[in-house]
Amino acid sequence: MEGVSTQPLQSLLEHAFPDATELRVEDRTGGGDHFQVTVSSPRFAGLSLLDQHRLVNEALAEPLRDGTIHELRIKTKGSE
Repeated sequence: MEGVSTQPLQSLLEHAFPDATELRVEDRTGGGDHFQVTVSSPRFAGLSLLDQHRLVNEALAEPLRDGTIHELRIKTKGSE
């Protein structure tokens, strides 16, 4: 079964974090439902890791809800 492209997820994150200095979506298994995202954004400055991850989860709420994303690994960091 063919998985989804990373592009829709990339687009959601680009919309949520237009000021991101790094933004990557990787299909970890090739199956199109296990992803790792990396986001560096000044928006994360002063936020706890939990709050940073919460913002990413909010940006990807629909694909998480509809099952497009089965597993999501998140790496975040604040950027200047």
